[in-house]
Amino acid sequence: MEKLVKFFATGFGLGYSPFASGTVGTLPALLIVIPMAIMDFGIGMQLAITAVLCIIAVPLCSAAESIFGRKDDGRIVADEYMTFSLCLIGIPWLEWPAFLAIAFIVSRIMDIIKPPPARESQALASGIGIVMDDVLANIYALIVNHLIWRYAIVKFVLATT
Repeated sequence: MEKLVKFFATGFGLGYSPFASGTVGTLPALLIVIPMAIMDFGIGMQLAITAVLCIIAVPLCSAAESIFGRKDDGRIVADEYMTFSLCLIGIPWLEWPAFLAIAFIVSRIMDIIKPPPARESQALASGIGIVMDDVLANIYALIVNHLIWRYAIVKFVLATT
């Protein structure tokens, strides 16, 4: 069971990256968001899938934290990849697929700077603290991504094609 927890908590091993493990560990999120976009899930289904992933991430990250023996160990990246879909809810990014890269960068920036109360939420116990800062950071990223989509991509990129 420990090997299975480590496998999923480390993003299939990507959390062992010697540099930027959180960024590298977010890459499995593409295996989640691309099928969601292709299947053209509505906002309700996007919210439901994202909520389930966030809920599953909490005990997974708690178990991994116990195994690694350190608070929010950098190898634990399930919080990154299992919350990423939150920053794309309601954005029809397949209309301009390059937007996925923008959303990824915005999400990572928000996770790194952790605007309040994201940083403070890390003090919550175990898996809740590990996951909650990413949920809050991705809510900020969702807002920024919607603004970029509406006021840059739709007005300038899609309007000229």
